[in-house]
Amino acid sequence: MGELAQSLAEIEARPDISVIVLNGEGKAFSAGVAVAAHTSDRVDEMLTKFHGVIRTLVATKKVTVAAVRGHCLGGGAELAMVCDLVYTTESAQWGFPEIKLGCYPPVACTALAALVGQKRAAELILTGRTIDGKEAAQIGLTTRAVPESELAAAVDEGVRHLRKLSPAALALAKKASYAWDSMHFDKGLARAEKIYVDELMKTADAHEGVRAFMEQREPKWTGN
Repeated sequence: MGELAQSLAEIEARPDISVIVLNGEGKAFSAGVAVAAHTSDRVDEMLTKFHGVIRTLVATKKVTVAAVRGHCLGGGAELAMVCDLVYTTESAQWGFPEIKLGCYPPVACTALAALVGQKRAAELILTGRTIDGKEAAQIGLTTRAVPESELAAAVDEGVRHLRKLSPAALALAKKASYAWDSMHFDKGLARAEKIYVDELMKTADAHEGVRAFMEQREPKWTGN
């Protein structure tokens, strides 16, 4: 996350770059933040670093493009969803499974409803259900879903089109028409972070969920 934040800062200062493409190396986009980073002694640092990357992506003047294949879960799905354009394979697996750990996804809680609607957002966040790329495109979570063999070509076509356009006009059009007001997003994410650290991490269930995952067993919820 630190390396990604540094790279984004360097790119922001380069006027010769107007488009940023994010993709995963190998068969997956991202399975999210390591579960071990959700423990009480590490969660503060993890949220600060990860949400720093998210805020940078939301604020950048560059057009951001996510190319998603394989697993796109948790923080990985949050990273992809805040990009301007999202191309996914039809078979990619999207989801926000944090609730199964006794946690929740702060970025999705803040911004997902603006993309897919309140009821669909609530279902994905509250059940942790995984959906494929085809459904993700249908509900508005992604721009387009294509067969696995066509993903690279679809991304290349989109980037080629964007690079023919004025970087200044793209930056201002993005500023004027963002899917959600960036100020409200920042306030909402700050509130979601505070609830996470000050309330969620003081529950027994949050600690039990992470422990159970790491011990490869079913969690024993107490509701406390």
